[in-house]
Amino acid sequence: MRILCGRSVSSQPPPQSLPTTSAAPSGPALSVTASLRQLLDSLGREQRRNQELLASLAFALRSYTNLKRFLELVPLVASRLVEGDGSLLVVFHPDGRLWREQLQATTCERCAEALRQLAALPDDHLRNQAGDEAVAALLDPLIQRLLGTSQLVSTSVVARSRQRGRLYVFSGRRGYSWSEVRRRHLQLVADLTGVALENELLQQDRRRHERLDRQLSIGAEVQSQLLPDHCPVIEGVELAALCRPAFQVGGDYYDFIPTRPQLTGHRREQAPWALVMGDVMGKGVPAGLLMTLLRGMLRAEVLSGLPPDRILHDLNQLAQEDLAHSHRFVTLFYSDYDPRTRLLRYANAAHNPPLLWRRQSGRVDRLDTPGLLIGLQSEADYGCGELQLEPGDVILYYTDGVTEASGFSGERFDEERLVRAFHGACKAALDAQTILDRLFGRLDRFVGSDRRLEDDASMVVLKVRDGVVLPSLPSAPPAGPVSPA
Repeated sequence: MRILCGRSVSSQPPPQSLPTTSAAPSGPALSVTASLRQLLDSLGREQRRNQELLASLAFALRSYTNLKRFLELVPLVASRLVEGDGSLLVVFHPDGRLWREQLQATTCERCAEALRQLAALPDDHLRNQAGDEAVAALLDPLIQRLLGTSQLVSTSVVARSRQRGRLYVFSGRRGYSWSEVRRRHLQLVADLTGVALENELLQQDRRRHERLDRQLSIGAEVQSQLLPDHCPVIEGVELAALCRPAFQVGGDYYDFIPTRPQLTGHRREQAPWALVMGDVMGKGVPAGLLMTLLRGMLRAEVLSGLPPDRILHDLNQLAQEDLAHSHRFVTLFYSDYDPRTRLLRYANAAHNPPLLWRRQSGRVDRLDTPGLLIGLQSEADYGCGELQLEPGDVILYYTDGVTEASGFSGERFDEERLVRAFHGACKAALDAQTILDRLFGRLDRFVGSDRRLEDDASMVVLKVRDGVVLPSLPSAPPAGPVSPA
């Protein structure tokens, strides 16, 4: 030890002080940190990209007006989401046929050739497959063979638990794997596609119903113009009529036809008139069209001046071919009334017999004669009846939609209730319109105000005014009496 200026100094060097900050990372540690940061950035960019792709497809689903344009996006979005080489979409019609117009794929020669091969498949090839798994078992190997790739993933396009198609994505890159995330993304695209297809089918149904509604509206307008919009003036009688179709267009038919249309004014009121009530079997547009056809035929027949049984005979022969093609038949009650004699002649082609209330006896009778349905048999004979009406007498023509109307319990209105209601209204000495209103009111209470009639219901009331006195003429008595219960 040396002594310097009264201080002792050791010969060993002084100890070094510890550093106050950590040491900088070495080369390998810096490389790992940067790699992790790059991986996280890459995953974030991939996630944002996938979100943008799905958001774009969802926006297209909300706003598209053309299904084909939307489906063109599906393979493109699917392949980019899962980073595949390409994608192909196969779509089915609701009945299982291949929807060739909507086959879509990404742009590549293999996809184009696969679409051409798919379009050439016979329809029965797919429709004969029992169940979704059988369809997939048929299509998946075929698509894989057409695309010529070993890495293929597929999923079903489903809507309302029914398979609407298959979505395929393929890749030929080495090391490519179908992760669970990619499979979920592919299924999400398939589900959005299923929603689009279901929306299109609903839109097609809506457009079809709108077209049908327009046709029904036109048909109802035409039919309303063919049915009399008001009752004619016939000397000595009151008339009231109403038709309530179950649909916009119905098969019920009633008419007032002048037998001498060339007359005018008071002479026309005094001339004989034909009063007709008919019903075409069935409802809707077909029944309404047949009713229109028969109306024209019948109006031409009335001008012949033949008795009711001959008119029905000729009408049956004229309409035979048209009714045979439509597989429908017509019931028709035809009568003509002469105001000068109060003579009513009638014939019936299996229609509901009109009810006749006799004021003098206070009872209800049926007006009926033998006869077959119009259109049932080419050579059919019809009976003819006649009677003289008296002041206060009332006739009710009606269709089976009245008596067969069902109430809350399912019970039918039936003829018995109609007879009772008709008898009560006539006994109260009401006018024709009030009688008609009371009968429909009784029917409405039976059916229920919030329920719709199941069939067209029509009624016509003819009442001979009181005070009309004419000499009595011999007449054949009507068929049997119907006593009101």
